[in-house]
Amino acid sequence: MTIDALAPWYLWTKSAHLVSVFAWMAGLFYLPRLYVYHCQVATGSAQSELFKVMERRLLRAIMNPAMISAWIFGVLLVLTPGIVDWKAGWWHGKMLGLLTMTVFHHDLSIARKRFERDANRRSERGWRIANEVPTLALVLIVVMVIVKPF
Repeated sequence: MTIDALAPWYLWTKSAHLVSVFAWMAGLFYLPRLYVYHCQVATGSAQSELFKVMERRLLRAIMNPAMISAWIFGVLLVLTPGIVDWKAGWWHGKMLGLLTMTVFHHDLSIARKRFERDANRRSERGWRIANEVPTLALVLIVVMVIVKPF
């Protein structure tokens, strides 16, 4: 199903989608890095409390709105005539990357609540490894959308 009325707005919708994705990705790259640094400070210290504020503001003021708008504009793009060939395989790869980013976002949100309670479960090394997830998802999505290998 597509909506013909969206066609004239395609470039604006695509622009809004990309800006939203860029903002979301910036947060997905930065929040795990904050968690790495948060692991390095003493629980209850002034630095730990500052990290809690930074993490909460990044997630609530930037990442959540960016994720929501990326999804909304992405759905509008899908509903625009001629944008998606549902028979092409690249679409499934892109969705895998998108779902990975969304699940990772929610994992970061749960972790932020744990940090807030001084109950972090992952090590500094674990957060350094987790910091690679958005890069892998980004590479998958870009290759699927631009190269469309299948």
